[in-house]
Amino acid sequence: MTLDYSPPISMAVFQLPILSPEIPLRFPPKPLNFANHRGINFSRPLSAISDSRSGEPDSESRNRMFILGMGFVGGIFAQQLKESDWVVSGTCRSDSKKKEWENRGIDLHLFSADSSQWSVLETVKDYTHLLISIPPLADIGDPMLRNVQLVRDKLSSGNLRWLCYLSSTSVYGDCGGAWVNEDHPPNPKTQSAKLRLAAEEGWLSLGRDLGVSTQILRLGGIYGPGRSAIDTLLKRERLSEGQKRRSSRKFTSRVHVEDICQALQAATEKPSSGEIYNIVDDDPAPREEVFEYALELIEKRWPGNIETKPFPFLYESREESSLRGEKRVRNEHVKSKLGVKLLYPSYKSGLQSIVEKMDNHF
Repeated sequence: MTLDYSPPISMAVFQLPILSPEIPLRFPPKPLNFANHRGINFSRPLSAISDSRSGEPDSESRNRMFILGMGFVGGIFAQQLKESDWVVSGTCRSDSKKKEWENRGIDLHLFSADSSQWSVLETVKDYTHLLISIPPLADIGDPMLRNVQLVRDKLSSGNLRWLCYLSSTSVYGDCGGAWVNEDHPPNPKTQSAKLRLAAEEGWLSLGRDLGVSTQILRLGGIYGPGRSAIDTLLKRERLSEGQKRRSSRKFTSRVHVEDICQALQAATEKPSSGEIYNIVDDDPAPREEVFEYALELIEKRWPGNIETKPFPFLYESREESSLRGEKRVRNEHVKSKLGVKLLYPSYKSGLQSIVEKMDNHF
């Protein structure tokens, strides 16, 4: 994903806002049941213990995932893992979100990325797996790495054996529309992308020091049920100036949240040292094209219920476009190395799935 943190609920440039702890947690209209989803077998035996409790870790032989920053992606992945007999916990920023998760059977810890409270590390060290889904802060970078020695000391005395950092394809910068893969040298242009790259390097270094499997997932624009061009149109929300301008990009690489979760599951089953994976679909396309297709789907499903006039998209200057970055991101590594077969190889199949599962909005 080319990254910025404007709410991705709009169309396809859904950048990693999904990962931001400041974005209100939103759940899809209907609970997603991934256990028997096409192509994903999350019911594989992952533990010798069959205990459905979601409290504190209760066995050395049981897989335990801690998710730093329980946002859109982390939340859906947590629900999957819970169905597969993992112990799952993580962090959120508010009491209201904590209560929401408790109602879903998952206990979270309050943690603010801009605070100086590190007591959460005492809990994290008891978990076998750690997923980092907190974006860097403009003034300090990755909030967990600002005191990396303390993090290293705490985790080195624990049970951690796998960690994964959710990053962004924005680290590649502007490539003039060329195809890029994981071997392409990063060249971030924006401050947020530079901080992302620094966070990648910091977590890879920490993982080496700890001697645990460490992987980086560079996400494209994230979308899914509740966060898509379909939802934006149905809610008749106004696009922000930034969202309008992004329509001038010729290519945006995006990915459905279910395919991100597929990649995460595969990464836990195939641990590696220092691997980086681009998590995008096969069909980078302009934002305006995605909205036009979303309009077609809505009009076909519920004729005559929504205006079909064009959005007032704006067009960036050459300098602005270069900053945001023109590139088409390849995904061969996640297919060949992790064995992932995309459920939604194009925004068309992804949006089609979203609209088909919706109740009559009108």
